[in-house]
Amino acid sequence: MPSNEQRRQAAKRKLERQMERREAQAKRRRTITIGATIVLVIAVVAGVFYFTRTSDDTAQQETPQAQPGIQIPTELAPPPKRPTPLADPVSCQYRPDGKAPSKPVQPPANGEVSSKGTVQATINTNQGAIPLTLDRSLAPCTVNSFINLAKQGFYDGTSCHRIGTSGLQMLQCGDPSGSGSGGPGYAFDDETFPELQYGRGYLAMANAGPNTNGSQFFMVFGEAPLSPDYTVFGTISEEGLKVIDDVARAGDDGAYEPSPGGGKPNKPVNFEKVEVQA
Repeated sequence: MPSNEQRRQAAKRKLERQMERREAQAKRRRTITIGATIVLVIAVVAGVFYFTRTSDDTAQQETPQAQPGIQIPTELAPPPKRPTPLADPVSCQYRPDGKAPSKPVQPPANGEVSSKGTVQATINTNQGAIPLTLDRSLAPCTVNSFINLAKQGFYDGTSCHRIGTSGLQMLQCGDPSGSGSGGPGYAFDDETFPELQYGRGYLAMANAGPNTNGSQFFMVFGEAPLSPDYTVFGTISEEGLKVIDDVARAGDDGAYEPSPGGGKPNKPVNFEKVEVQA
């Protein structure tokens, strides 16, 4: 039988082995905890970096940078003027064009319209206000139609679907469908004259051929080498041109290349409300 001393030594060795096992287990737990903490820290840092990078990318997408090579004239074209004044009043006819209106609206009444005086209007957009002067002496039937559409809220909540920054430098708007083919469901005749030349600051009607005017119009901010087939019915203020210039410098997506040219503005222009003081 083992002596008392032998039993004490055996118990001591057993206790030492238990303490060694406990220490080893505690060390493993500390190692696992430290490793898990390191992994968690790395994951958090990576997440912050990804979020920051993604946010930066999103901000860059939401704020388009100016495209190089876009040259915009700064000098206004001479105010448009008819060589021979129109009769006062003139007769205006607004006829159905065979298409459903892109937004519910009533056409203006047919009949006589004054060809005298100007009307102030403001296009309030998400990019800033674009004040206009509508000139009845240039195109009384066109001015009458624009006022009619604006007062019915036809342009409110719409966007400009096309901009050209080379060759023809203009911003085209007035189609609630945003497709470039929409309109008010009616058409009226051109009010052009052979001497007409286009330039910075002119407000003119877009069309799909002779006497197909509807709701679409374009604002010239630079060069416009066009034949005199597009009715000019007013001018754009310098304040408004600055807004358009800023949009133009961001360029376009080329959606309308090669014909008719240009594309959707990289910096979208959304009409909030068009107001007329008439």
